[in-house]
Amino acid sequence: MKELRIRVLAGVFVVAGVLSWAGARLWNSIGTLPSIPLAAPIALALIAVVLLATALSIRARLKAQRERQPDAKGVDPMMAARAVVFGQASALVAALVAGMYGGTGVFLLESLDNPARRDQAISAGFSVLAGIGVIAAAIFLERVCKLPEDDEHDGTGAAPTT
Repeated sequence: MKELRIRVLAGVFVVAGVLSWAGARLWNSIGTLPSIPLAAPIALALIAVVLLATALSIRARLKAQRERQPDAKGVDPMMAARAVVFGQASALVAALVAGMYGGTGVFLLESLDNPARRDQAISAGFSVLAGIGVIAAAIFLERVCKLPEDDEHDGTGAAPTT
């Protein structure tokens, strides 16, 4: 399984942000810009909490297993793999959604004197912060579930020569 790459997530964020900013300008010139849902930052924050709780749970179970505690519950490798895949998918979607709300929020910065637009810009800002929280929690989960490097192999499949 490949690791998340920050460059990919940042690229998705920037492209989505630019397209969203351009779309918001176009939509605003045609008619009224749709409002940013108040549930967006809440949903993203809940996903971040789930990812963080999963990462902390797996980390505690792995620590108990390493310390050979008598009542330690092991970590099922398939469960850990599913958690990592969920985290990676969540990070990609969060980068996309945060970029969309970020682009819209940047557009809304032009009209902060309008109270409705100011509230939408604040909601967009919280959505971006919650999206960054999802990405951070997903990266932490991935690091927790990462297997330790094998000392006997250099990653090419061949034993090192001495």
